[in-house]
Amino acid sequence: MWRLMPFLFLLYIVAYLDRINVSFAVLQMRGQLGLSDRVYGRAAGMFFAGYFLFQLPSNLVLEKFGVRRWISALMIAWGVISCLMIFIRGPISFYGMRFLLGAAEAGFFPGIILYMKRWFPANARARAVAWFMTANPLAGIIGSPVSGALLGLSGRGLSGWQWMFLMEGVPAIFLGVTVFWALADNPREAGWLKGEERAWLLARLALEQQVESGLKKENLWQVLISPRIWLLSMVYFGVSTTMYGVTLWLPSVIRSLSGLSYFLTGLVSALPFVVTAVAMVLVGMRSDRKAERRWHTAMPAFVGAAALVGAGYGVSTVVVVACIGLGLVCAESMVGPFWAMATSRMAGLSAAAGIAVINSLANLGGYFGPDIVGFFRKTSGGFRGGLWAIAATLALSGGTALIVGREPAGERRTGLEEADSQG
Repeated sequence: MWRLMPFLFLLYIVAYLDRINVSFAVLQMRGQLGLSDRVYGRAAGMFFAGYFLFQLPSNLVLEKFGVRRWISALMIAWGVISCLMIFIRGPISFYGMRFLLGAAEAGFFPGIILYMKRWFPANARARAVAWFMTANPLAGIIGSPVSGALLGLSGRGLSGWQWMFLMEGVPAIFLGVTVFWALADNPREAGWLKGEERAWLLARLALEQQVESGLKKENLWQVLISPRIWLLSMVYFGVSTTMYGVTLWLPSVIRSLSGLSYFLTGLVSALPFVVTAVAMVLVGMRSDRKAERRWHTAMPAFVGAAALVGAGYGVSTVVVVACIGLGLVCAESMVGPFWAMATSRMAGLSAAAGIAVINSLANLGGYFGPDIVGFFRKTSGGFRGGLWAIAATLALSGGTALIVGREPAGERRTGLEEADSQG
């Protein structure tokens, strides 16, 4: 945990910041480039079109060539693309650059989830994923005021939004080079593990693999048509819809309601992410302690949906931001228990394929969320319809989690109890 998570955490902060910083850039791009709200909503979501199309191939390449080489290459690629966003001149180039950024980032998140499955036993996995995923809100905490401040820069022929893309793309290139030297593909190759520690961890992971069932016996085609995979994708679709539908519009909501400066808009935007970071870890830890995944995934979905409905009725800035923030908190709190539940019966090639399919299908919600808000924003001039559509999607996600989370009695617990007895 201490050796791997801080570095993986840093990588995801950079990845998440490079995909959401457009929410601040558009505050200037909208006027300078003549972009409508619908164009922005579609461009913000276009990231996930590339993400969807390239995720499964990218994750299969990662399975073949290893984490270090592939994650390193991906980070360098998306860092360069992020820097090249300074050349956007209109809707077409905006769509194209966001699509390319999504294609480059497609293999990163599912690759890291697969990587953690190879390192963390099942009874620690929700906690590990929750810690890793707190990079999302932390990227918002750090990135919101920084991005807002960078919008105030100008010079050398570049506007503030161009400086922001350039300066926030460079860290991905630097860290991409670092990944190759900093990560070991699996515990067997980790020189920093002591002999007895390595032996214990490998034995525990091997024992868990023996009791896993379902997808480990399936071929790639069976993974693609597996009802469980599609149901899990529906659950995570609601998470992605909420995460990105809220995150990519939050600065615009705050600025339109309050009229704050760019920097103050960034500070206010950071507040929901502070609460989210704490909630994600607490829910993940409780899920591990109770060894329960279904309700720890479903209940946040139901609470978050109710909060977003309330945001649609809100009339004051405080109420609207608080309710939207609660929706974001609840959606992101689902990810630790969800991925622990989703990967509990995966192994080998089918694990790589299954994780990629779930993440690629579900992250189409990253297209749907921003675009549906942009659609209602254009037709009605407000955010209510978009928030209600996202709330309905999140509620459906919670209901689906209760269905797909049912596992054969004793299947997972038995394996863990055997592992504990031999640990």
